[in-house]
Amino acid sequence: MTLTDFELDFGTGGLRGILGEGARRMNLHTVGRATQGVAEWVSGGSAVVAYDTRLMSREFAEHTACVLAANGIQAWLFPRPVPTPTLSFAVRNLKADCGICITASHNPAEYNGYKVYGRDGGQITLADAETIKNFITGFTGTVKTLTFEDAKAANMVRFTPESVLQTYLSEVEKLRLTGAPCDLKVAYTPLNGAGRECVEVILRKIGATVVTVAEQAEPDGHFPTCPKPNPEEDSALELGSKLCLSEDCDILLATDPDCDRVGVAVNHHGKMRRLTGNEVGVLLLEYVARTQKKSGGLAPVAVKTIVTTPMADAICKNYGIELRNVLTGFKYIGEQIGLLEQAGEAERFLFGFEESCGYLSGTHARDKDGVNAAVLICDMAADYKRRGLTLADAIETLYETYGRWATRLTSIEASGEVVAKLRRNPLTIVVGSPVLSVTDYLDGINGLPPADVLSYTLDYGTIIVRPSGTEPKVKIYYLLRGMDDAEVDADFQRLYLGRHTP
Repeated sequence: MTLTDFELDFGTGGLRGILGEGARRMNLHTVGRATQGVAEWVSGGSAVVAYDTRLMSREFAEHTACVLAANGIQAWLFPRPVPTPTLSFAVRNLKADCGICITASHNPAEYNGYKVYGRDGGQITLADAETIKNFITGFTGTVKTLTFEDAKAANMVRFTPESVLQTYLSEVEKLRLTGAPCDLKVAYTPLNGAGRECVEVILRKIGATVVTVAEQAEPDGHFPTCPKPNPEEDSALELGSKLCLSEDCDILLATDPDCDRVGVAVNHHGKMRRLTGNEVGVLLLEYVARTQKKSGGLAPVAVKTIVTTPMADAICKNYGIELRNVLTGFKYIGEQIGLLEQAGEAERFLFGFEESCGYLSGTHARDKDGVNAAVLICDMAADYKRRGLTLADAIETLYETYGRWATRLTSIEASGEVVAKLRRNPLTIVVGSPVLSVTDYLDGINGLPPADVLSYTLDYGTIIVRPSGTEPKVKIYYLLRGMDDAEVDADFQRLYLGRHTP
């Protein structure tokens, strides 16, 4: 059987696809084959399995556990939907050999997915993904499995102890940078996902008043009020914004279905102001840098992806922080934490973030953490509130101090061949503006793994082009520098409408 016959390409993000019958869809067959491949890769030991609230997530998780059990691998299964970062935490807490999370993150309701984590709690490496894919595509036998009842009776499938979740929440709370109660009223929506339990519990514990969007509070994989449960989308925040204003809340938080990302909007004097992932990221970076416990020795380390705002460079320079840029994907941020840990310098890790609303301020997990971020955001907002400022005021202050940067992301329906064409025929002018330099990440720049990414430096910013890792699209990131929103938006329109890609 070839990869084409199997379908859904297995990569560092595992599988992701539309639910349905056939080898090119997410179903018990494809999940079972993927798990057989993971079982061959792990070859014994134990694994942790978690899932979110999506359609078929529980069934896929139980089937995954049963296939692992039939292959002699002890499976720890979460008994209910949980945030993805708890899976990352549990792998290390239970000293498991790998972890599997059933989730399609922020995709529409018809999608589900399958993500694999290594024993370090981070998403698997390219080499491991290739090994698993080879096991999957080369497998010609019958997937081994047991019934759920038989697997439990044999003690090969066990529910994770409740203490794991409680320990995770305790570790997140320890990451607070203040002991002051969080005097904040928060509107919150889990977007019918897995975040409600953890986010509500910990925010109330730190002193915040939480008002939850009723229509989006309960687990529901159909996402009936939010076809695209993506906290980056304005539409996903509509109900929450209305609640925030009607209840006179200070801030709105929205977590995606697997609660590893957080969207933020601010009640700014009776009007809602949505903050972008980059804006929240630099606000948190500056807050953590400003309030961190000072210690001697080597400089603290912050990590961001190459498509995330360059505004972080100026903030890190101001506070004496070492900034590391990595490839797109939070797994590369988690990898940097692992490298620091190997060097005996885990305490140097300060903060990691990416433009798509992913944040992490601790070493308890190796993936972005919406629960950790929710606490950090609320403490930060409360800090500004005590000074009579909203986060909308705060970001404007940062712009005045460090310069105004804006980022935009667009996608075009195309294969990765577009990037290859650009590589063969380098751009020298983009809508009348000269390209000052080109960086080709296929060459493995600055010690990073080779990647099919091109970066163009212009006199007012940078354009980065890369194929999507999960869809037949090419993503174009604009990182633009300007004096005000109007100028930045004008640059974006000029570039985007100029159709600079072939």
